[in-house]
Amino acid sequence: SEHRECLGVKTPWTTVQLIGSSVRTQLQKMRDRYDLIVVDCGGRDTTSQRAALTVADVLVAPFQPRSLDIWTIGKLSALLEEVRAVNPRLKTYAVINRGDVSGRDNLESMEILQECEHIECIPTAIFQRKAFANAAAEGLGVIELKVRDKKAVSEITALYEALFGSNKTSKANDKTTL
Repeated sequence: SEHRECLGVKTPWTTVQLIGSSVRTQLQKMRDRYDLIVVDCGGRDTTSQRAALTVADVLVAPFQPRSLDIWTIGKLSALLEEVRAVNPRLKTYAVINRGDVSGRDNLESMEILQECEHIECIPTAIFQRKAFANAAAEGLGVIELKVRDKKAVSEITALYEALFGSNKTSKANDKTTL
């Protein structure tokens, strides 16, 4: 959002930057004022991440189809066991991000992720595409690019539909996505 502002890109949403345990307190205060709250706190086990997980409705965990990334699923599962004691309604989704256009790594990674209890693997992948890097450099999402990469837009749209699609009424009503 700060990058967008520096580039003069208008942003129709509100952004705040929080760290530590205040993430939980502030999210609870914002819950009644916003239809959807998205928290981006990185993939490391931090105080900020734990604070957000205690009040989040949905966690979307991106995984690259590489052994080092996939091997972290054990740590995520252990963290989720702890968090569910405080937040039993948390729904967790895994998605392949920066996937390979060819080969079996995406499929094999999805199969490993699907074995994890309490984590639903989204059946679509976000592939490694130049359009994502180009959009980020311009402070945009791929759907905002003037020259659109149809495959990148399709992948992001499929992810959105998997999380918030019309046939997923319970997900559409969730307010806090991590």
